[in-house]
Amino acid sequence: MSPIAPTLQLFFTERMARQLQASPRTVVSYRDTCRLLLRFVAGRTGKAPSALQWQDVDAEMISAFLDHLETDRHNSARSRNTRLAALRSLFSYAALRHPEHAELIRQVLAIPQKRFDKTTVPFLNPEEISALLSAPDLGRWEGRRDRALMTLAVQTGLRLSELIGLNCGDIELGASPHVHCTGKGRKERCVPMTAATVAVLRVWSQERAGHSDEPLFPTRTGRRLSDDAVERRVATHKALASDRCPSLRSKKLTPHVLRHTSAMSLLHAGVDVAVIALWLGHADIRSTDAYLHADLTIKERALARTTPITSKPGRYRPPDKLLAFLESL
Repeated sequence: MSPIAPTLQLFFTERMARQLQASPRTVVSYRDTCRLLLRFVAGRTGKAPSALQWQDVDAEMISAFLDHLETDRHNSARSRNTRLAALRSLFSYAALRHPEHAELIRQVLAIPQKRFDKTTVPFLNPEEISALLSAPDLGRWEGRRDRALMTLAVQTGLRLSELIGLNCGDIELGASPHVHCTGKGRKERCVPMTAATVAVLRVWSQERAGHSDEPLFPTRTGRRLSDDAVERRVATHKALASDRCPSLRSKKLTPHVLRHTSAMSLLHAGVDVAVIALWLGHADIRSTDAYLHADLTIKERALARTTPITSKPGRYRPPDKLLAFLESL
């Protein structure tokens, strides 16, 4: 077995699990990155992943892998940078165990993050939300599940990982209805639910009839839904909803857009940005500023308060002699 294999195993068992106590989601993300890299390098070199040497994963190979993610797998620059961050963590750990490859590792760690344009946050308007939630076929079990999932996503703004990680016991439909989840950074939070959302979830939970530790939104076989499965279901319902609401055709709809939609609904309702950050589970309130930039109504209200450019400039003159005296002091 090559020197890479034991280092990679120790990186996950020692570094990630014991020393850093990384969250399960972080471990999965790093695992997927390493798996993609090993398969890519194996395809390029013709070697089995367990037979790869450190010379096979030099800076040139890592750069080619990052380009492969963007061109062949159509990953965004942001996703590319996330994969690179995982590889940097691995190679930083490898530097402690393999000083003989210090120069190779230094070159890999020197690969820069890729800059990218920050686009306006996409979201759905009320008409588009209504069309999307009406798209699932309620005559089928999957349709009723999908409507409950999308209704919860639009109203609570949960991340995709948080949605598919929900168990039946994580929702409270009685007094003070809410959903409890564990988000990024192991942060737990409770998000309240509206009466409309509670009504949909009450019907679904009765049909689901699962134990408290079973997935709230399972597959037909009872397993937890995958990210790709949810993305495909949302895309399918978007295609159906586009017939009723043509404006959906021009929008790229993903589960994360449903999270953005929840945030924009709160913003339009006049909810403070700090509260929205807590609602969404943002670690930094600056992450919520993107919604301020996307909200045209806030900018329109600011414009309405400005003086029209056609107004004649003038100087303030007190209407009373006594006020004029005080003004002159």
